[in-house]
Amino acid sequence: MKILSAKQIKEADAYTIKNEPISSLKLMDRAADELNNWLIVNIKPHMRIIYTFFCGVGNNGGDGLVMARVLRERKFGVRVYIVGFSKTYSPEFAHNLKRLEEVNITPIFLTQENTDFELDETTEIVDAIFGTGLSKPVDGFVAEIIQKINALKRQVISVDIPSGLFADSNKENASKAIIKATYTLTLQQPKLSLLYPENHQFVGDFEVIDIRLHPTFLKEVNTNYFYTTYQEIMYSIPKRPKFSHKGNFGHALLICGSKGKMGAAVLAAKSCLKSGAGLITVLAPKIGLDVLQISVPEAMCITTSEKNYINELPNLSQYSSIGIGCGIGTEKQTQNALKLLIQNSKSPLVIDADAINILSENKTWLAFLPPHSILTPHPKEFERLVGKWDNDEERLTLQIELAQKHQIYIVLKGANTAIACPDGNVFFNSTGNSGMATAGSGDVLTGIITGLLAQGYTPKLAAIIGVYLHGFAGDEALKKEGEVALAASDIIEHIHRFFLQIDNQYKVYY
Repeated sequence: MKILSAKQIKEADAYTIKNEPISSLKLMDRAADELNNWLIVNIKPHMRIIYTFFCGVGNNGGDGLVMARVLRERKFGVRVYIVGFSKTYSPEFAHNLKRLEEVNITPIFLTQENTDFELDETTEIVDAIFGTGLSKPVDGFVAEIIQKINALKRQVISVDIPSGLFADSNKENASKAIIKATYTLTLQQPKLSLLYPENHQFVGDFEVIDIRLHPTFLKEVNTNYFYTTYQEIMYSIPKRPKFSHKGNFGHALLICGSKGKMGAAVLAAKSCLKSGAGLITVLAPKIGLDVLQISVPEAMCITTSEKNYINELPNLSQYSSIGIGCGIGTEKQTQNALKLLIQNSKSPLVIDADAINILSENKTWLAFLPPHSILTPHPKEFERLVGKWDNDEERLTLQIELAQKHQIYIVLKGANTAIACPDGNVFFNSTGNSGMATAGSGDVLTGIITGLLAQGYTPKLAAIIGVYLHGFAGDEALKKEGEVALAASDIIEHIHRFFLQIDNQYKVYY
């Protein structure tokens, strides 16, 4: 799914109005219907609830007015406050303001002279003050109203984007005058600002509401930012031929483990197998042999001459993918082994954890990485690679620059994990949960991506699908374990549910 700028969203609206064709008022009605459908399903309203709308005087406010009118027609309690930051109304807002008379709603105007409003315990707040067209920080009495709403610490549903937040860049914004939403119901396509970790305090949980903007525009519009959904992923997973054998699905090598850290190797190996690799070999120090043979009987194991850490490499020619880093430590001989791997590998590598930490101490090695290698740092590991940043937008810029400079993939782990590609494109992930912020979760991801790469997926697809699958399995595990108790091994136990779902899709389509 493409992530569009504020300008592109405006163009999409205009294209839809012209080419569907549909009037702007009818398009607003359609958006409001979809927004209300989400409210009714997810908030589970009853007759005691009063929906209190705070509407600006532009088209975002117009959306709010239509929602209010339709909810009143459905016999729900509705109150409307008009935040009069301008005496000039958009035509759509003016039209829908007048239509409130049809359902006996008398709006209350909030102005410089009057910023008081009343809310009772049964109120659900809907924020429709500003939309994606906002380009300067909110100040004056409107900022005061936003601060009052935030001070209530109540559930807030924002229409399209939290009022006060810019759709694209917020470097010059004033964070004290932005609505802190519980849910953001963003229209048609995600906005980039919704995906930055530092904006979560404003965005809350966001849902993409399909208002059926013209598919031709959405297909042809160019962007460097994408939001990965199941619909895109499912078509990238091929059905296995009937007469397949294990040799058809690659041979993965995982270089993992050291004394006291063999659990990382076990997690990576198990997840690599579950992702579909035909064969898997784990290179580990001698101390880890028994652990691996007992814990992962499906994996072949080879050991180094050093007992406690990795100090050498096997013949690399027989492997279709190589992942390194999980629990390897940073011993000097281990660093030398990584250097040899970089120098001798003919194919892209998957590099994680301690291998990234070694690279951060030897940054000149980055220039010699096999093209399209995949690095999977968490934010602290990424900071060691590139230095500090002032905000998430700057961090994303650094991520893109590193990927382009060395023609590699940077998988920056976290909520909405971002995958920066060598061509400058970025894919944000839609799966996963905070329960996955646990020891070993990254080792599972490394195993999954290495397993996909072994099967012949391109590095780009291996990274995108791997991150999505990892989050999907985590979400399935969440249903059983909950956030606090979720462990990395629980993620592995639920990987199969992703492939079961894909198999069921094949039964439907084929």
